[in-house]
Amino acid sequence: MRSVLHWLGWLLAALLALQLFFVLRIALMAVVDPQSTAFMRSEAWRLAMAQQGVPKWRQQWVPYEDISPHLKRAVMASEDADFTNHKGVDWDAIETAWEKNAKRAELAEKRAAKAKDPSKVKPPKVVGGSTITQQLAKNLLLSGERHLLRKGQEFVLTLALELLLDKRRILEIYLNSVEWGEGVFGAEAAAQRYFRKTAKSLSATESARLAVMLPSPKFFESRPGSPYLAGRTATIAARMGAVQAP
Repeated sequence: MRSVLHWLGWLLAALLALQLFFVLRIALMAVVDPQSTAFMRSEAWRLAMAQQGVPKWRQQWVPYEDISPHLKRAVMASEDADFTNHKGVDWDAIETAWEKNAKRAELAEKRAAKAKDPSKVKPPKVVGGSTITQQLAKNLLLSGERHLLRKGQEFVLTLALELLLDKRRILEIYLNSVEWGEGVFGAEAAAQRYFRKTAKSLSATESARLAVMLPSPKFFESRPGSPYLAGRTATIAARMGAVQAP
């Protein structure tokens, strides 16, 4: 019994040390621009292994002032319209996403019951309720695995980001590190890749189009003429006036 308690003590100490490490990393980001994220490093490794050499890579940090106000508002309108008001977690958005997923799962079950071959029925698309801060917490410091402990760690990091950084800094880091295609990270790289211009000079429509790509950047990168992409871009462009960037 004493041996078990001893190991539990060491496990708890290691867990606390890990949390302290994460908090210190986040605190440093208040004054130092992060050069990469855990997700970016994992993608770089994956591409290097797949391409047997140096992968094609686009990423260039630009300060907040050099990112188009249109892009800031477009990303908020698409990903997290209440970004400036919540404390990191939007419980209403999570509840809405839960209800949508439940309805979609129910419809999928009905289709499968009527289908001759249920295995050919596409699984329902899962809707997420993550905020910009939660997405940043996940990409910055965590692996791509999905399980309960990782979700709990994401929640802790989200609270730390909101406590130690202001909204402007959180959005700045997010826009400089989020994925916009195969080996394309950050607003500047995305603007150069898709429009041959700087992130600062993006128009409202161009910004809306980039914002729409965020949930599935690799998918939309290979389907630039997608009718959904065009329709959703118009929807986001119309919503941009209702949000105010920090």
